[in-house]
Amino acid sequence: MSKKIVIKIPELIKKRGISLRELSRLSDIRHAALSELSNGKRTNINFSHIERIADALGISDIREIIDLDYIDDK
Repeated sequence: MSKKIVIKIPELIKKRGISLRELSRLSDIRHAALSELSNGKRTNINFSHIERIADALGISDIREIIDLDYIDDK
């Protein structure tokens, strides 16, 4: 069984009632980069982006942003 890191941007913006573009503005991260993270299309994660998302949304527990999913390799 493999593992995959998931960035929970869709849940974060829905919970806070903001758009991806608004999160981009608040965190000073390019909209395209947030979109790629949100859609799981990025294979590398920039930890400064995670820090900026946390700061922008007032998050102190990284588990609100990142999750570890298990993938069935069958």
